[in-house]
Amino acid sequence: MFFDHFSNSSSIQSMEDVTFLRTVFNGLNTLTGVGILSVPYALAVRGWLTLILFIVVAVICFYTAILLKRCMDSNSSVKTYRDIGGLAFGLKGKICVASFMYLELYLIAIEILVLEGDNLVKLFSVKRWDLFGLMKINDRVGFVLLVAFIVLPTTWMRNMSVLSCVSFCGILSSLILVVCIIWSGVGDGVGFNEKGTLFDWSGLPTSLSLFVFCYGGHAMFPLIYTSMHDKSQFSKMMGICFALVTLCFSTVAIAGYMMFGPNVKSQITLNLPTEKISSKIAICTTIISPLTKYALLITPIACDLEKMFGVSQNMIISLLLRTLLVISTTIVALFLPFFGYLSALTGSFLVSTVSVLMPCICYLKIFKDSKNKFGFENLIIIAIIVFGVCIAIMGTYISSKQIITSV
Repeated sequence: MFFDHFSNSSSIQSMEDVTFLRTVFNGLNTLTGVGILSVPYALAVRGWLTLILFIVVAVICFYTAILLKRCMDSNSSVKTYRDIGGLAFGLKGKICVASFMYLELYLIAIEILVLEGDNLVKLFSVKRWDLFGLMKINDRVGFVLLVAFIVLPTTWMRNMSVLSCVSFCGILSSLILVVCIIWSGVGDGVGFNEKGTLFDWSGLPTSLSLFVFCYGGHAMFPLIYTSMHDKSQFSKMMGICFALVTLCFSTVAIAGYMMFGPNVKSQITLNLPTEKISSKIAICTTIISPLTKYALLITPIACDLEKMFGVSQNMIISLLLRTLLVISTTIVALFLPFFGYLSALTGSFLVSTVSVLMPCICYLKIFKDSKNKFGFENLIIIAIIVFGVCIAIMGTYISSKQIITSV
C-alpha cells in the first residue's frame, strides 16, 4: 500500500514486465502487515462468529480491488489510485484520494512506533532511561525514542527501488510469526485450552474496523496491476493473495484466541511468554519487519510537501522536513500508546474509506452511463457503500471514545 506514491508515468512504464509470481509476492507483502497482530484481539472482543465476518470483509475488499482494475481498464492514462480519483471527479477527486491516502500512511507510521515501543518493553527489562543525567523517562518512552532515532536516517534516503526485497522480507516475517505463535501453544506449554464466547454484539464495530485494517492494501493495487506483464491475470493474482492472507490471519486469530481467550491483548506478541525462544523470535520479527516499512510511509508525504513548498532540490531543507515528520509521529505515538484502538480508528476512518468506499464510489461515477447501472451488481456495490459508511461512522466514534477514555 506504500509504493504507489513513488511512481510516475516513466517509472511505471519501466516496470511493466513483472512476472505473475513476483506480483503475488508484491500483493502478499502489501496485505501482510501489523494487522496480523490484532486479529486475535478482534476475535476476542466479539467471539467465534467473528470469523464469518472476517471472511465477508475479505470478500468485499477483494471485490473492491477488482473494481479498481475495471476503473483502470476504462482509461489507459490511469496509472495510480490518485488517477482513478481524478478520472471520476477531476482535480477535487484526485486531491481527496491523495489526502485520505497520506493521512492513512501517517497514522500507520505512528502505529509502527507504538508497536515497536510495546514489543521492546516486552523483550527487555529496562525500567528507567537516564538521558545524559538531565532527566529520567520510563521504559516505553525510551524505546519509542530509540526506534525513532534508528528509523530517522532511513527517511533521508530518496532511492526506494527495493520493492522485491521488501516484499520477500515482509512475507517471510509474517510466516515466521505464524509459526512462532503456533509453536508457543504446542511446544512451549501455553496450550489451546480457552473456549471463548460465541458472539458478543458490544464489540462489533471495533472488530469490523480491525478486520478492514487487515486488508488495507488498495493504494498499492493499481501500481501492481500496471506493473504486470500479463494484466489479464490480475484477478487470479488477487484471489491467491486474499486467500493466503485470510488463511494466515485466521490461523493466528484462532490460535491466539484458543491460547489466551478474552485476555488476549491488542498485540498477540504481548501475551507470549518472554522466557521462551519462540516468543523471543516472534517479538524480534515484529520489531525488525516494521522498521523496513517506516521510511516507505513517511517519504511519500515528505515528497509532496517538498514539491508544495518548492524545496525538492534543497537537501538541507529536505532533511529538516523529513526529520520534523519523524518527530511529529514520535510525539503522537508517545501520547497515544493504544495500538488496538489506534488500529481500529485507522481501519474504521481511513482504510474503510480507501479500501471500501472510494473504489465503489469511483466505479459508479466512471460507469454511470453503463447499461447495467440499475442492475444487480450495482445494488451490491451500493450495499457495500452502506456497509463501509457504517464502519466508518460507528468504528470511528467508538475507537475515538476508547482512545480519549484511555488517555
